[in-house]
Amino acid sequence: MSSSTSTPTHSPGETVELTGFSLDTLRYYERIGLIEPVHRAVGGQRRYREEDVEWLGVLRCLRDTGMPIARMREFAEQVRAGDGTFAHRLALLEEHDRGVADQIALLERQRSRIHEKIEHYRAALSPAHT
Repeated sequence: MSSSTSTPTHSPGETVELTGFSLDTLRYYERIGLIEPVHRAVGGQRRYREEDVEWLGVLRCLRDTGMPIARMREFAEQVRAGDGTFAHRLALLEEHDRGVADQIALLERQRSRIHEKIEHYRAALSPAHT
C-alpha cells in the first residue's frame, strides 16, 4: 500500500488480491458505473482507496450470491443517490435475499439426492453386499 495523498491507496494489483476481481473486471465495473471513477496517481496509474475496496467487497458478495449486473447497477445508483434511498435499497436486498434462500433450498434438496446416490454406491461396494 502506498500513498499519493494522505489517504492510503492500493495499486490495481493489490486491489485484485484484496477483492478477487480481475483487472478486467475492475475496469469493466468502473466503465459501467458499478464503482466510481478510480483516482489516478500522477503517472496515470489507478489508485484504489480503502472505500473503493470496501465497496468492491459488497459487490463481490452480491455477485457471488447471484445478483445480476443490472440489479447491482441499480443498487449502486441507489447508494450514490444518498440516504433517501434506504427503503429502496432495503427492498432490493430483501428480494435478493429471498432468491438466495430459494437457491440454497434447491441446492440442499439436490445435495440430498447426491447423498442418496453416494450411499447407494457405498452399499453396493461394501464387503457385506458382495
